Amino acid sequence: MEHPEPLHNGGKFKNPENPSHGFADFLKWIFNRKRAKWPKWIESKHSAGPVSQVNADEIKVTFVNHSTFLIQVDGINILTDPIWSTRAGPLSFVGTKRIRAPGIKFEELPPIDAVLVSHNHYDHMDMPTLKALEKEFSPLFVVGLGNKKFLEKNGLKRVEELNWCEKTSFSNGRSVFFVPAQHFSGRTPWNLNKTLWGGFMIESSQGQIYYAGDTGFGNFFEHLHANFSNIKVALLPIGAYEPRWFMSPVHMNPEDAVRAHKILKPNVSIGAHFGTFHLADEGVDAPKEQLLMNLRENGVDPKEFIILDLGESVTIVPNDT
Repeated sequence: MEHPEPLHNGGKFKNPENPSHGFADFLKWIFNRKRAKWPKWIESKHSAGPVSQVNADEIKVTFVNHSTFLIQVDGINILTDPIWSTRAGPLSFVGTKRIRAPGIKFEELPPIDAVLVSHNHYDHMDMPTLKALEKEFSPLFVVGLGNKKFLEKNGLKRVEELNWCEKTSFSNGRSVFFVPAQHFSGRTPWNLNKTLWGGFMIESSQGQIYYAGDTGFGNFFEHLHANFSNIKVALLPIGAYEPRWFMSPVHMNPEDAVRAHKILKPNVSIGAHFGTFHLADEGVDAPKEQLLMNLRENGVDPKEFIILDLGESVTIVPNDT
């Protein structure tokens, strides 16, 4: 399989294309922010609770919050970057506080078979949630290189660690690939980029399901399309993108997400990474508004790239599309 390789020099990973900004640029952004005001809280109604599993000819995707989706296909239940914590941060009282409750209550989750963790930032690798999932379900955790030891130290028992384009298998025998993304990693200033980031491509009987994780736009989307030409669902980030001078190497904006959608050609794309944690400078509704505008400008049917409310599900029956 042809694919870009993550650069690994001096014990750190690097993006093959566009490097992320350094700590000096981070400080420049922090001290010069023009941060749009967000509401302190938005009330959301919870879903009625997902079914335990879906029909054999369906893919069901439920948006929980932020980048957390419940994917149900081929008799198994998969979570992406799960976070149920009040804050995305190192401690329960430190970090960005959520403004909406998760769309599914943790206690209403169906049995979870696998958890896909794209990278180790706190809003994606939330240890209180991962420990709760381990205690309740003991699922398979799939992560990028360098994360296994840390997760095992925190009590997670079944951890598979992958390089880009390596794969492992779920309990139903279907494969999941860890695929390239353009981002960075680190939970402290002294362990930046020592673990690998990426996205996931799930192989199912109904076609492929792509979860991009956190990423900027890059040529790797062309590589993905060349190697995975039967994508039924693409979960693409659309938020935390302003200011562009700082965020563009690591976070797509809605315009970038539409470009990725047109390259990947899925049956449907679903917006991710917005509306829960105030991580960047754009307004809370800006990702949705910008996405709709960019879809119109690019002549893309809004039914091809949708936004789900928290707790809302969409069922895809590939043979009917």
